[in-house]
Amino acid sequence: MMAQYLALKAEAPDCLLFYRMGDFFELFFEDARLAAATLDIALTARGEHDGAPIPMCGVPVHSHEAYLARLIKGGHRVAIAEQTESPEQARKRGGKALVSRAIVRIVTPGTLTEEVLLDARAANWLVAVAQAGGALGLAAADISTGRFEIASLGATTLDAELARLGPAEVVVPENFDLATDHALTIAGGFDSNAAERRLKSLFNVATLDGWGAFSRAELCAAGGLLAYLERAGQGALPFLQPPVRRAAADHMMIDAATRESLEIVCATNGSRKGSLLDAIDRTVTGGGARLLGGDLAAPLTDRATIDERLDLVGFLHDDGDLRARLRATLRALPDIGRALGRLAAGRGSPRDLGQLRDGLDQGYRLHEMLSVAPRPALLTRLLPAFLGHGELVDRLQRALVPAPPIDTAQGGYIAEGYDAALDALRARGGEGRRAIAALEARYRASTGISQLKIRHNNVLGFHVEVPAKVADPLMRADSGFTHRQTLAGVVRFNAPELHDHASEVGQAGSHALAAEAAHLEELTALTLGHAREIAVTADALARLDVAAGLAERAAEGGWCRPALVDHPCLEVTEGRHPVVENAVALSGGRFVANDCRLGQHDRLWLVTGPNMGGKSTFLRQNAAILILAQAGSFVPAATATLGLCDRLFSRVGASDNLARGRSTFMVEMVETAAILAQATERSFVILDEVGRGTSTYDGLAIAWAVVEAVHDINKCRCLFATHYHELTRLAERLDALSLHHVRAREWKGELVLLHEVASGPADRSYGLAVARLAGLSPAVVARAKDVLKRLEAGRAATGGLAAGLDDLPLFAAAAAVEEARSDPLREAVAGIDADALTPREALDLLYRLKALLADGGS
Repeated sequence: MMAQYLALKAEAPDCLLFYRMGDFFELFFEDARLAAATLDIALTARGEHDGAPIPMCGVPVHSHEAYLARLIKGGHRVAIAEQTESPEQARKRGGKALVSRAIVRIVTPGTLTEEVLLDARAANWLVAVAQAGGALGLAAADISTGRFEIASLGATTLDAELARLGPAEVVVPENFDLATDHALTIAGGFDSNAAERRLKSLFNVATLDGWGAFSRAELCAAGGLLAYLERAGQGALPFLQPPVRRAAADHMMIDAATRESLEIVCATNGSRKGSLLDAIDRTVTGGGARLLGGDLAAPLTDRATIDERLDLVGFLHDDGDLRARLRATLRALPDIGRALGRLAAGRGSPRDLGQLRDGLDQGYRLHEMLSVAPRPALLTRLLPAFLGHGELVDRLQRALVPAPPIDTAQGGYIAEGYDAALDALRARGGEGRRAIAALEARYRASTGISQLKIRHNNVLGFHVEVPAKVADPLMRADSGFTHRQTLAGVVRFNAPELHDHASEVGQAGSHALAAEAAHLEELTALTLGHAREIAVTADALARLDVAAGLAERAAEGGWCRPALVDHPCLEVTEGRHPVVENAVALSGGRFVANDCRLGQHDRLWLVTGPNMGGKSTFLRQNAAILILAQAGSFVPAATATLGLCDRLFSRVGASDNLARGRSTFMVEMVETAAILAQATERSFVILDEVGRGTSTYDGLAIAWAVVEAVHDINKCRCLFATHYHELTRLAERLDALSLHHVRAREWKGELVLLHEVASGPADRSYGLAVARLAGLSPAVVARAKDVLKRLEAGRAATGGLAAGLDDLPLFAAAAAVEEARSDPLREAVAGIDADALTPREALDLLYRLKALLADGGS
């Protein structure tokens, strides 16, 4: 057995090997140590190898998927070695013949299809990337639904595309040399010529031109993807839809840093909760949730396509009754996309066929419900997808019971009346069971043992069981019973008549199971013959769910339909941030809406004001409004007129990248440099506190230069938040720079943040007030006030920025402050928090103050 195990392990040396032994998957040697540590299960030993015990652990076959999920999450890949024959078949080859086994599947993060291993509301992308002919190609597949994409990339856009997809696994060839933050899996099969032949064969076409003019790099990536999937399936490919060729210009480019800072599909902690997607998602199906995530991750840049989506959302928004009926129907639908994926991968069940039957049948009702006039163009194009499945649905309705099971071992999933021969076998089995029940009554009467029962298990089959204390009469040779097993408290027997009835039941049952298995195979093949049409229906259902969910969200929040225009602008009245608005509402507060108007003559806003005043929220909410609009959603505002955005950039917040040896300021500068290098006149940029990660002189100089570059060179729409009030002087020279601030007031010594954006620069900074709100001690705040006065006095004495950036005396003034620290008594009194003193502390303080006076205050 160990020889067989080691031979199988050699076929998948980079995987943990699940080796089937009866009802368990066993792991040995180093695999066992790794699995036991990851799964927190017992590590045992069995037998010897090279004179040492063999480490061993195992998991039950019936619940192995839960363990698989933990191993995959722990970063492992798993090869599954199944028994390819029964022990009875092995014995026919010889008394000591070993049961044959073979690796039937390799499980990796990107090749999952099982329901329990996947998030129903998120796609599971496997991505392959390749270089060829000086270009970069990407192929991506979600085999749980069959989605398949191919794209050509630039080296600078690789991380942006990977961030858009959020792949579970990225596969590259051995010579791949581009840096990326994603973990890479090295694989083979990246051959463009072989890929072209494989794609033609897979989709049964003579040419690929119908899907686009694929470059060598794109074909290489597709070849690597298909080869990896074939290896994972041990020669079998999962169901894939025809490839969709994506061009970079088709959707808004959003780099990884921007996605993270805007928390588009996941929050900074990696969870869905707290993200923009979470705040707007009202979908009621898994397919709809996955599609909405993809829409938000890749907002469109084609105005006509966006308007088609908005038309459908508006249609459902305006007809609340139709929307409610549609959502109720969708909510009851199964996830037919993933059910199809499991069937195509050879891991389907009768329940998957039942889900397809029910989902496709409901499609007819949706077609009838939505066949109204007038209707938007997108809905007209979707409706035919719900027709054409009548023959398949009828067959599945006749063949399957209303609620088919997942497990096929016990049968019972083929409906009565579908197969007369199967019904006859079941009748024979039923008659045999009734005969066994009658036999049990006879045995009780003849033996006088009222506790006698006829039971069944997988080891003994049908047998007689009695309590041990009354078993003696049945142990006699002339009793007609044969002793089989003695356990604590019970004794088990066989009997000739019971054996005859059991044989009849068993034979009928095994034949019935075989007949049902044959029907299941036939029905699965019939269904997969319609796989592409079913996938189109699944996509149409998802699109309807997305539109209905967005209409529901718009109705809930009073959102408006954005007006899209071709010239660069961003005119929003009473805009809101949906995530922050939700959080404020939960705490019983009210979100303060704000306007934003970026046009030709004021495309760059410089926003000043205190921390916690709402600058960052204001910046992010306008970026979110653009994303929502170009994804085809209504937006949280009273009105919105938006020029299409080709690239979105966000430099917000502070973070480092220790893995690449980058400090917080280095990361800030790298991201800022990328913005200045890539932003176009059609881009939208939000910049928050550029330059704050270094010294004041350096930071101010960098911020000053960045504002000028965005205004003079990039000429894009930009919101620039800063605490450098000196930058407001740039409005005197930069024509398209407009000054704004978030309002705040001090009332009775307390800072009141109004969260309103108003025209003009902030009158002053409220840093010390915010510090006091944050809990800084009164002594520290008092000292800071004193230092601030001296610094401001030093600045006033030299004219501040009157001559540009020259002669700012900040550090000289700071040195003067240190030299001027000559009044300890005044400082001691200023630092007293009278309300916090106990009587004893107050008396001690008085003595210390007297001692200072006695020393002359020095």
